Amino acid sequence: MIAWKNMDTLAAYQAMQDAARVNLAEAMSGENGAERVKRYTVPMGAGMDFNFGARPVDDGVLAALAQFAAEAQLTEKFAALYNGEVINTGEKRRVLHHLTRGQLGEAVIADGVDKREFYAGEQKKIAELAAKVHAGEITNADGEKFTTVVQIGIGGSDLGPRAMYLALENWAKVNGTLKMKAEFISNVDPDDAAGVLSKIDVAHSLFVLVSKSGTTLETLTNESFVKDALAKAGLDASRHMIAVTSETSPLAKSADYLAAFFMDDYIGGRYSSTSGVGGAVLSLAFGADVFARFLAGAAEADKLAKNEDLLANPAMLDALIGVYERNVLGYPTTAVLPYSQALSRFPAHLQQLDMESNGKSVNRFGEPVSYVTGPVIFGEPGTNGQHSFYQLLHQGTDIIPLQFVGFRSNQMDSDVVIQGSTSQQKLCANVAAQIVAFACGKEDENRNKYFAGGRPSSIIIGDKLTPEALGALLAHFENKVMFQGFAWNLNSFDQEGVQLGKVLAKRVLAHETDGALKVYSDLLGI
Repeated sequence: MIAWKNMDTLAAYQAMQDAARVNLAEAMSGENGAERVKRYTVPMGAGMDFNFGARPVDDGVLAALAQFAAEAQLTEKFAALYNGEVINTGEKRRVLHHLTRGQLGEAVIADGVDKREFYAGEQKKIAELAAKVHAGEITNADGEKFTTVVQIGIGGSDLGPRAMYLALENWAKVNGTLKMKAEFISNVDPDDAAGVLSKIDVAHSLFVLVSKSGTTLETLTNESFVKDALAKAGLDASRHMIAVTSETSPLAKSADYLAAFFMDDYIGGRYSSTSGVGGAVLSLAFGADVFARFLAGAAEADKLAKNEDLLANPAMLDALIGVYERNVLGYPTTAVLPYSQALSRFPAHLQQLDMESNGKSVNRFGEPVSYVTGPVIFGEPGTNGQHSFYQLLHQGTDIIPLQFVGFRSNQMDSDVVIQGSTSQQKLCANVAAQIVAFACGKEDENRNKYFAGGRPSSIIIGDKLTPEALGALLAHFENKVMFQGFAWNLNSFDQEGVQLGKVLAKRVLAHETDGALKVYSDLLGI
C-alpha cells in the first residue's frame, strides 16, 4: 500500500539531517579524491555514466538517502505511475510519457485504448508521413520537395523539441541523416515569427502546429501569422501545414492541415519530447530511424529508474542528492552546465521541466508544505559560462550545486591540434579543472584570490552525443524531477502557476481592466 506523506513526517528525513556532513574540499583532495571519483560512478544507459564523486555525500549520507528512498516508497510510486494509476492529482490524470518509448510494466488501458499501442501507432503514422515527404511523395503545389520544417508551439511544444533538434543537428550532418533543416516559432512577439519567415523559403517549408488543446493563444496567433505569409506568397496553407494535437481538439479533423497526429492529456507538455510533439519535427528533420534511436536511449534510462537499489538507479540517486543539498544543506539553486555546444538549449528545457514541475508550495492534497521544494535552475554551455557567471559560482556568497555534462569526442569528427592539444581536449580539460577547482578551492593570502572550495558538482559523461545518449540524458532528468516530486510529496504534473497571467492577459485584450492592470495596459499602448 503506497502512502503519500510529506517528507518531514518520515523518520528517514531526520536520519538525513543527522548524518555527518562531508568536508568536500578535504574529501576531494589527494588520493582520497581520486578514490571517490573512481568509486562514485553509476552507469545511466546508452554508454553514459553519472559520476557524483564531487557531491557532498559519503557512505553514511548515502545510507540515509537509501533509507529515505525506501520509506518514501520512491520506486513503488514510479511503478504506480508507469502502470497507469492517477498520479496527477490536480487534474485527476494518469502520467504516461514513459509509454511513448516503451512498456515498463503492465498494459495501461485508458479510455478503452491500450495507450502503448496508441502512442506507438501515432509514431508509425509520423514515420510514414516523414518518409513520404523525404521521398517527394508529399510535395508543395508545384511538385517540389519540402526542404525546411518549422515547428509552431510554445512551452513544452517548443523548448524540448528545439533543444533535441539542436543537440543532433551537427551529428546528423556528419552522419548523412539531416533530411530537412528545422526552425522554431514560439514567442507571440511578432519579431519571432517574422524573423523565422524572413530566412526561410516558405514555398518549400512544411509547418508543424503543436497545440494539445487547439486553443493556445500564442500558437494560434503565430499560425495566423504564418498563414498570412503563405497567402501573400500565393500558397495554399493547407498544403504546407500539419497538426500535432488531441483527438478532441478543433484542429483534429480540420481541412486546414495535410495531416493530424494525436497526443492526449496523459502527457504533459514538458514531458512530451518523446511523443508526437517531438516526434514529428525530429522525424522530418532527421528521419524516423534517428528518432527511434533517441527513444531507445530514453527507454534504457527508464529501465534503470525501476531499480530499488539506490546505487543502481542514477536518476533516483541524482534526485535524492539534490534533495539533500536543498533541504539539509540549504542550497537554493542548481546550475546545469553542458560542455557541449550542441546542448546549448538543454538548460532552458530543464528550467521548464524542473521549475514548472516542482515549483510548488502545496503538497499533492493542496496542503501547504513546511519545507523548501524545487530549486531555481539555470545554465549555459561551457566554456561560455566560465566567462560569464562562474565568478559567482566560485567566490559568491551562495553555494550553488553544479551538474556538468561532458563527452570524450565531438560530434562532427572535425578538430585541429593547436599548442599541443585538440579543441576537444581543451574543452574536456576545462570541465575536469572546474570540477576540482569548485570542490577543492585554493589557499591564498590575497583574499581576492582565495577560493574556499566545497562547491559540489556531478558530471554525466559519455563518449559522444548520439541519439541514444541524448535520449538517456533526457530521461535521466525527467526521472530525476519525478523522484524529487515524490520525495517532496508534490504533484509534479500540473502547472497552475502559468494560468493566472493568461487569464489576466485575456482581460487586457478584451479591455476589461481596472486599477493597476488598466494603468499598465495604457502604458503599453494596448
